[in-house]
Amino acid sequence: MELQETPTAGAWGEWNPTEDSARPLRGKHRVLKPRGGLARSSTVLGVGVIAAVGAGGIATAQDRPQVAISVPSIPDLLGGGDHSAAAAAHAESVSVPRQADGQQEVRTQGHTDAGEALRHRILQQAESQQDAAEAQARAEAERVARESAAQEARSQKEAADKEAEAVRAAAEKAAAEKAAADEAARQAGTKGAADTGSGGGSTVKSSGGWSLPTSSYTLTSHYGDAGSMWSSGHHTGLDFAAPTGTPVKAVGGGTVVSAGWSGAYGYRIVLRLDDGTEVWYCHLSSMSVTSGSVGAGETIGRVGATGNVTGAHLHLEVRKGGSTVDPLSWLTARGLDV
Repeated sequence: MELQETPTAGAWGEWNPTEDSARPLRGKHRVLKPRGGLARSSTVLGVGVIAAVGAGGIATAQDRPQVAISVPSIPDLLGGGDHSAAAAAHAESVSVPRQADGQQEVRTQGHTDAGEALRHRILQQAESQQDAAEAQARAEAERVARESAAQEARSQKEAADKEAEAVRAAAEKAAAEKAAADEAARQAGTKGAADTGSGGGSTVKSSGGWSLPTSSYTLTSHYGDAGSMWSSGHHTGLDFAAPTGTPVKAVGGGTVVSAGWSGAYGYRIVLRLDDGTEVWYCHLSSMSVTSGSVGAGETIGRVGATGNVTGAHLHLEVRKGGSTVDPLSWLTARGLDV
């Protein structure tokens, strides 16, 4: 019998035997019956192993799309059986999804946890930056406050130093003026003691209950002297130039009716005698008696240079009925050698 040439796989990719091309079977053969679309044979087991391995590989391929593995069914290999049913059963048995639902949930949860951690880290960084900025602002405010306080302290110290310097200068000036006045009074007192024509002496003279108003003096201005130094145009009293602090005496017994500051007269004591005559003691540096009765020769104050003066002296005025009289004549009339 002539053998027919068996077709080989060509451009169609497989060989499908036909009734004409299939060689007739000879002898006794046992035909396998499919059970549930798959025959129990070693070939089937081998195909199952291949399908399981393929499915496992697909399940672990996370980054690849789902691919179904198709393996030819046993009936197709044997050339018979229900092709569609076997193919469907085989495809169902070997089609494996790309990844399981549990793995997808784990992966989704992982992405969620990572995002939450990133957000939390960003918030922490922002909060840390804000705290650092606030701390820097507080430090800057404290620095400015310290500098302002230091500047204020320096300004106050400078003002205090200037004030102290002014006080020192004034004190030095006053001391210099006092020294000059004392020296002038000392020289004037020495001259007056040597010149008997001008009167004067080193001690207080008294006569018949009357006393000179001071000692160690020099008469410098007399009653009625004209000049611009006096507001009335002429001198209304008698000036006894003497060092500051020289005792001032009551010329006679009487009552102190006034004692205090009196403008151009400086510190003034008004002594009213028993006959009503008032004796004014002006330009005093201090007052020992400010009220009450005193006797002749009693110290009531001290020579000074307060009020409108050019140097330390006692300005003595004698007033009767509100009008001034010449103090030199009044004292001489009472037996005092002025």
